[in-house]
Amino acid sequence: MKKILLIAALALGFVSAQAQTAIQSSKFTDNWSVGVKGGFASPFNGGPFWPRTRGVVGLDLRKQVTPVLGLGVEATWGVNTSSWLGQKSPNVFDSQYLGVYGAVNFMNAFAGYKGTPRLFELEGVAGVGWIHSFYPESVDKDGNTWGTKAGINFNFNFGCQKQWTVSLMPRVLWNMGAHTEPTNIGMSSIYDSNYAAVEFTAGVTYHFGNSNGTHSFLLVKPYDQDEVDALNSEINRLRAELANCESNNAACQANLQAKQRELDDCLSRPKVQTVVRDLNNIRYVFFNIGSSVIQANQKPNIWMLAKTAKENKGSKIQVLGYASQDGSLALNKVLANKRAQAVKKALVKEGIDAGDIEATGEGIGHLFDTNNWNRVAKCTVILPE
Repeated sequence: MKKILLIAALALGFVSAQAQTAIQSSKFTDNWSVGVKGGFASPFNGGPFWPRTRGVVGLDLRKQVTPVLGLGVEATWGVNTSSWLGQKSPNVFDSQYLGVYGAVNFMNAFAGYKGTPRLFELEGVAGVGWIHSFYPESVDKDGNTWGTKAGINFNFNFGCQKQWTVSLMPRVLWNMGAHTEPTNIGMSSIYDSNYAAVEFTAGVTYHFGNSNGTHSFLLVKPYDQDEVDALNSEINRLRAELANCESNNAACQANLQAKQRELDDCLSRPKVQTVVRDLNNIRYVFFNIGSSVIQANQKPNIWMLAKTAKENKGSKIQVLGYASQDGSLALNKVLANKRAQAVKKALVKEGIDAGDIEATGEGIGHLFDTNNWNRVAKCTVILPE
């Protein structure tokens, strides 16, 4: 018995040391359970088994200290259906056992705790307690002694969070005060099967809810100082980045307000309108497909533009070159600019100062519904006010 307890204690110490880095600490009010049990008991030796068998009922209150170690208090009562002393008591229950015990979960001790109870678990249980016998009136007084109890729990865990346990619990209870021998220091107790009983009980246990939201221990990631330091460093970096973003945002807001003021000032100015006094101010110079060469039939438009500009001193000429939708956009942009520059060159030859001419290629044009007509340069004489 002592060897078994020693081995269990060593296993408990090893696993508990490992578990401290992986299991979330719990409150005193966590990991409590209550159970009821019932079955039968009979003397280990000294007579026929079944004729001396009696019913047993009990209660159990337990605190699970770690996934491996549990400590509890139990009380069992023997039902007065047979006599072990030769005389039957008038009470319904003629014996009781009240004791404390420790339980070692072998599954968690040797296979590790997985974060939730397993469907099946095996426990070793050992304890010590007070045995009281209710003797009939013909006997001088009730009997009181002490005993030790040991056994195995075959646990089956159920429920969505394994909050229920159904157990088969065979036990051996030794009456340590029934057999004594003289020694040089008084009386001593020994384990004697002639003064022992076997119990076979089954029980149901309910595990109360814990502060972590479960009915059992919760695994957490072990504390790592290097990781914490790295996270703190990252948090500080993000805070600095946030402060920088706030500073940039303030600058952007100031710039936006300045631009808004410029826009408001611009919109408040009088609008400038281009006045076209007659149709001679606008002329169209048409081109062949893919060409920027001014054809002979288009030169009268150049002469009339030059004539109008010369007759109105201070006039400016705006030339906008266009291309049809044939070909790529890039090619048409180049072609439109060439057409505008060709008209400008022709106007310069007619005596118009190049500084008074603004020539721009606009790309593909949509001035006319007929696509061929959009191979054109639109020329406008802007008259002075």
